[in-house]
Amino acid sequence: MTPEALDALYTQTSRQTLAAWQAQPGSGEAMTGHYYDTDTLAPVTGILPAPGEALATLLSEINAMSDGDALADAMPVNGLHFTFLPIMLPHYRPGELPEHLDLLKRLWQEYCTAQPLTISRLRLVALPSQLLLAGIPDPHSLRQRSAFADALLKTPLAPGLLARHASTSLPAPFWHSTLLRYRAQRLPGPLRSYFIRHQHREFGSVSAPVRLVMANYNWTVMQRIA
Repeated sequence: MTPEALDALYTQTSRQTLAAWQAQPGSGEAMTGHYYDTDTLAPVTGILPAPGEALATLLSEINAMSDGDALADAMPVNGLHFTFLPIMLPHYRPGELPEHLDLLKRLWQEYCTAQPLTISRLRLVALPSQLLLAGIPDPHSLRQRSAFADALLKTPLAPGLLARHASTSLPAPFWHSTLLRYRAQRLPGPLRSYFIRHQHREFGSVSAPVRLVMANYNWTVMQRIA
């Protein structure tokens, strides 16, 4: 996917969300559970960049707006991360290691460690019940992620990878970090308004080496395995 096509996809996604919000002013039915199991880990590749001033302010503002709302699950201010490729759904307990770890580490070293992942032109993208921070990857990382996924599909790790991507393409098109998940059908009014005010703003870029870790759904619990 070209940078232009990816940028257009982000724009179209937000437009569809804005139309859905306009048609449904309320937050709708609340979820009884969470988006993911919050107590288990999964192997995943990604980056933990140091946020600049603009991103730190963005995270602080979203956390402040969602403070006290039991349905809001905001990324901690110090927890900014971007997934390169998730390997499987979380089902490991802390301290457990995945099967075929040596194979996974070898492929990670082959496809993920040549250079840092850089994501530029960062912007907010809205889903009905989520706020994303998404951008454009560097061309090398775009190619390497596809090659990494193709290589994993030829190994015993393929079933877990396919299960993780059961509802998306493989690899998923977005290069993003989920800033906020709202455990209802749609975001409440204040968070919608925040997105509308800032939807055309760019937040710079991030860059960091791709790590292979065991992490929970939002990387607040993490153990490095390579």
